[in-house]
Amino acid sequence: MESQTAPSGLLEVWLQGDWVTRSVALILLTMSLATWVILLWKVLDQRAQRQFAKGVESFWHSADFAEGLDKLGPADGNPFRAVALEGREATRHILHKDGRTGPQLHDTLDMSDWVERSLRKSVDDFQARAQSGLTVLASVASTAPFVGLFGTVWGIYHALLGIGASGQVSIDQVAGPIGEALIMTALGLVVAIPAVIGYNALVRGNKGVIHQLNRFAHDLHAYFVTGARVTAGNDGKVLPMKKA
Repeated sequence: MESQTAPSGLLEVWLQGDWVTRSVALILLTMSLATWVILLWKVLDQRAQRQFAKGVESFWHSADFAEGLDKLGPADGNPFRAVALEGREATRHILHKDGRTGPQLHDTLDMSDWVERSLRKSVDDFQARAQSGLTVLASVASTAPFVGLFGTVWGIYHALLGIGASGQVSIDQVAGPIGEALIMTALGLVVAIPAVIGYNALVRGNKGVIHQLNRFAHDLHAYFVTGARVTAGNDGKVLPMKKA
């Protein structure tokens, strides 16, 4: 007679598992969905930031500040436009061009320091926003394998209890339940690997955008303080642009 091996697979794990096994499976499914949603969201966001960065050089070739803002692109989610506006408002504020009269506390501050702090604040705000969601990816990458391993240990324990209760100890009776339990470890790795790769790729992409933003903020600082952007060339030329 042919030996009949118990069916195995994800469906069998779900049907034969108890509430602990099913809870672990649902947790891994939730982690996986959260990972892919965050990855899609952040990839699209980084693609938009790289598009905004392309308008920086066009900004410096504008006739005036207002035209430069238009070339930077729309305001929604645009860190380069936000930094430019923050620098302009900081300059107006300290020079009393914002409608305020009378002495103020910031009058004792150096204009360069005031503008630099305002630009840094805008860059830091974007950096905090760019890093949102990455904590979830890091948590999934570090915990998903252990969640899957817990499901495997519990599944093996549950399978051994079932085999002991049946009184039948054979390779057919052991291979199926143990193999089903090991699926939980595989699922943990399937969830963790995309989270690790996605986290590293997003961190690298954020560093590139933040580097461009910091360089743009440095040029803006020189522009608002001196009236011109100092180039990185060896000739020491400056690119003047009329202020708004």
